[in-house]
Amino acid sequence: MANSKSIGIAYLDQDIIGAQYIYSDSEFGYTTSAQGSATQLVDKTTAVTINKSAGVITTFATSMLTATNQTFTLNNTRISAKDTILLTVASGPATAGTYNVFASAVSAGAASITIRNISGGTLAEALVINFAIIHCQ
Repeated sequence: MANSKSIGIAYLDQDIIGAQYIYSDSEFGYTTSAQGSATQLVDKTTAVTINKSAGVITTFATSMLTATNQTFTLNNTRISAKDTILLTVASGPATAGTYNVFASAVSAGAASITIRNISGGTLAEALVINFAIIHCQ
């Protein structure tokens, strides 16, 4: 096995040839043990730590003026500088479509998560944000 490393009775493949694509007829994602959660305790700029590949972040219910951003740090030892962070507002807003949420920066061990109020008014809600890391080497 050209690109394999012996780990006793089996081999640990370093590079799987022909695995450029992954197809699924059903579900694709992380197991429950790969997911974590955290809640902000002070405001929407308070950093959280979740050392899992996916999870749930509950923000603090501080007031946000319309057309403003709040950014916090997601500390996570599983994040590398080449990873992509997927984010979804799962619940919290009184009206759907009142917030944008996105990763505004990614580095080894952390991501900056930005929340933008796009409602046209002042809001003060605790958002529940789902995240998943697409790991890139």
